[in-house]
Amino acid sequence: MKVGQVGQVKEVTVGMRGTLHRLKDKQIKVATKPICDGGGLWLQVRGEARTWIFRYDHAGQRRNMGLGSYPAVTLAEARKRAAECRELRTQGIDPLAHRRGQDSAPAAPSVPTFTSVAARYIRSKRRAWSNIRHAREWPSSLKRYARAIIGSTPVDQIDTASILKVLEPVWHKRPETASRVQSRLENILDYAAAMGWRDPVNPARWRGHLSRLLPSPQTIKRQQNGGAEPHYEAIPYPQVPAFVAELRKLHSFSARALEFAILTATRTGEVLGAQWVEVDLAAATWTIPAVRMKARVEHRVPLSNRALEILQALPRIYGNPYVFPGARHNKPLSSVALLMCMRGLGHGVNGAKSGAVPHGFRSSFRDWVAEETGFPAAVAEAALAHTITNAVQAAYERGDKFRKRRELMQAWAEYCAQA
Repeated sequence: MKVGQVGQVKEVTVGMRGTLHRLKDKQIKVATKPICDGGGLWLQVRGEARTWIFRYDHAGQRRNMGLGSYPAVTLAEARKRAAECRELRTQGIDPLAHRRGQDSAPAAPSVPTFTSVAARYIRSKRRAWSNIRHAREWPSSLKRYARAIIGSTPVDQIDTASILKVLEPVWHKRPETASRVQSRLENILDYAAAMGWRDPVNPARWRGHLSRLLPSPQTIKRQQNGGAEPHYEAIPYPQVPAFVAELRKLHSFSARALEFAILTATRTGEVLGAQWVEVDLAAATWTIPAVRMKARVEHRVPLSNRALEILQALPRIYGNPYVFPGARHNKPLSSVALLMCMRGLGHGVNGAKSGAVPHGFRSSFRDWVAEETGFPAAVAEAALAHTITNAVQAAYERGDKFRKRRELMQAWAEYCAQA
């Protein structure tokens, strides 16, 4: 049988040469990259996930057909399924088209719809999401933007055109939201492929695929901002002491949490999620676990004298582990508590004094370091827990500059108290 014969593919010829069944179970368990068993059968490896695929050419195009995930589908079963696919190819039949044509047959398992797969994926990941707001946004964004278009579509029938139909109406209007929806679609379809419900070629993949069809969200945001990089509006650092003085007149948990966030230059979510077990008052250190950090790396925060004073004055509520407890039992302050506190002082969207938001104080801090101090930029970046993107620099910058950061945060606290 020749490779060029109509209806045949190279995999069939390779199999006839005796190069099938190359793999052993122990190779599969330790594989870190895709490996071939021969005859078009491949094991796709993505982290801990291992998926069987049958790779072949049809009508001049490369196709990848999912055969199930390992170890649910054993090596022997994967070989049996691949052999069935090769038999179809010898008859000039496209295995993927054949499987779709058999979907209505009683013996064939049905392919779940996008909505069903999305629900399963969210349930499997919900416990790992530390941000409550993030967990709520997942289903709401998919319901709003994707369900009406692809919700009832079997996941193996979702293609690039389907994804573009979801994204294009919102891509230029709300690029940040659209980018999040794209990322969620990509994750869900990767999950579907790992479960064997569709082929591994992901039509929602951004890099090397949608990036060639849509402008980047960053480009759109720059255009919307007249060419400038979008940013959180901040109170200019010379005005921060006056704001802090006004803030100290308030006696609510949210006011103390906002002041603590300013003094530590941390993110709102990190402050609201702070628990007493993370705080070492004797060592004047707050250690934020990796699971609550944006970069998923543990971050030690040196506490200034004023930050310690705030913590020492806070009451500890029995049964509530949070430093800044909310009104609900065993819950922290609301995710909008700091924003509402600023609005009460005339700041925020359409604010009488400014449009500044809590996150903007990180920018105020960074500008103050650059303009008013002699501390190196690397120390300020470490204080903000920014990830070093340059691989060479990251190889040398392995420490967290904790001693220098302690000096920096004390200087910042003293500056904030000047008014």
